[in-house]
Amino acid sequence: MNNIQIQKMTLQDLDTISPILETEFDNFWNANTLKSEIENPLSYVIVAKCKNKILGFAGIWKAIDTMHLMDIVVSKKHRRKHIGETMLQKLIEITKENNIKELTLEVSQNNISAIELYTKYNFKKIGERKNYYGENNNAIIMTLYI
Repeated sequence: MNNIQIQKMTLQDLDTISPILETEFDNFWNANTLKSEIENPLSYVIVAKCKNKILGFAGIWKAIDTMHLMDIVVSKKHRRKHIGETMLQKLIEITKENNIKELTLEVSQNNISAIELYTKYNFKKIGERKNYYGENNNAIIMTLYI
């Protein structure tokens, strides 16, 4: 997908997607949680837009000397178009700009496409959290060393 713009998410962006956040994106985020991350000085939330339409969002937060990737979310009808990858590239860039040497995340063992994306960008599996996403659904902990 061409002409994707990545920029810092604003409260106006949140107002735009709030009514469709849980139906068109996913049910992990709600507007209040996302608002608190936008306002958190240790977090950096971005949006992917095309022609002023929000196609996805992603965020990281700083934890002393590492960054933690919260989530990469693409609207259901725009998935598999490299939007998530474009946002991941931007989050890696932000991590580097902050002179942070590690970007860590948890991903469901069942989310094969996300694991493949992170592996493509040299994230390494460093551990697991048993039943993190529910019974028999472990989280794989992955880190990119920059």
